[in-house]
Amino acid sequence: MSQLAYVGVLVCIFIGSGWLEFFLRTRVLKRGLRFLLCIIPGLVLFICWDAYAISQGHWFFNLDLILGWEVIAGVPIDEVLFFIVVPLASVLTFEAVRSIRGWPVGDESDS
Repeated sequence: MSQLAYVGVLVCIFIGSGWLEFFLRTRVLKRGLRFLLCIIPGLVLFICWDAYAISQGHWFFNLDLILGWEVIAGVPIDEVLFFIVVPLASVLTFEAVRSIRGWPVGDESDS
């Protein structure tokens, strides 16, 4: 059961901010392409960074605390999900604050 520890943390992070999508209508998930374009550079950079650190012995993952499915070059699926869930939570939180405060976004019309 401890193999779900990392995923459990990610689920808690998502629950902590995921409700904002539905109750405050942040529309982050509705604009999926925008979100993907927002996270892909960091996702690629940090997966490469992790893969390099793992290959050099500078970084490792405790196999007792992760699912054990490697995505690429020793980087576990749990870590890849981290690079998706944490930015999602950040964007959801930012959009919720922006929505409540009435802050405009640069690509929205003023009407």
